[in-house]
Amino acid sequence: MIVKKLSDVIGTDREVSTPHWTSRRLLLRDEGMGFSLHDTLIRAGTSTEMEYRHHLEAVYCIEGTGHVKDLATGEVHPLVPGTVYALDRHDRHVLTAVTELRMVCVFTPPVVGTEVHDETGAYPSTTGPETRPEGRG
Repeated sequence: MIVKKLSDVIGTDREVSTPHWTSRRLLLRDEGMGFSLHDTLIRAGTSTEMEYRHHLEAVYCIEGTGHVKDLATGEVHPLVPGTVYALDRHDRHVLTAVTELRMVCVFTPPVVGTEVHDETGAYPSTTGPETRPEGRG
């Protein structure tokens, strides 16, 4: 069983920040779960264009307000606590935070831990060798 608290991650190399967001990475590839789990803060007044070419992502808003725009369709979806969106087609999108957003994010395949977006708005591929904790098949 893996048990972690957010306070175990804050201030470590599992807390990754950019000018637009801070991602606190609770579960990573080496935990062997097949996904990674992040508690992410999106700074108020920012907009970030992204396209996860190597990952699928589900995002659950637990605090704040903003919107996500699907760049393929032009649709804009409001984000308030209790809203989930899933990037099931590696969707190119823009995430805008009106107020600070707090999101719970799940990535598959899982991230390694230190990734930030590249020039295309993606994380690099993480499909290389995976370390599985002892006893984790």
